[in-house]
Amino acid sequence: MSHDGHDAYLEGRVLSADPLELIRLLYQGCINAVRDARRMLADGDIAGRSRAITKAFDIIAELMNSLDRERGGEISRRLALLYDYMQRRLTDANLRQADAPLAEVLGLLSTLAGAWDGVQAQSRPAPPVKNPWDQAPMQEPQTASVHAWSF
Repeated sequence: MSHDGHDAYLEGRVLSADPLELIRLLYQGCINAVRDARRMLADGDIAGRSRAITKAFDIIAELMNSLDRERGGEISRRLALLYDYMQRRLTDANLRQADAPLAEVLGLLSTLAGAWDGVQAQSRPAPPVKNPWDQAPMQEPQTASVHAWSF
């Protein structure tokens, strides 16, 4: 798939996504950005690493802005603190050109994304349970010829 094709596909997913799916896409994008930053750090690509870390930082800022602090209560407050911590670790990774903070942020993001997948799965309506008594009555098989058997 070309880069333009991938961008169009992703744009379509974002435009058609519900709020739960949007958060999942943000986590996925942030995880990918941190993985890219780690790879570029290992390759010595300083500019690329910095861009990837900035992208991850910006996605975390978006996650922080999406928190509903009024209805979210304690969970929202704790997520805000965790997002702030991850942003500080990303900044540290960028300044020191260190992998350990990136690995830590990647682990935190992976845990949060997994938990979010669970929330998303629980929010989907359960498929209807099929009642076996609702099946159509069986029809008598049609016979093409009359048999001469008699008992």
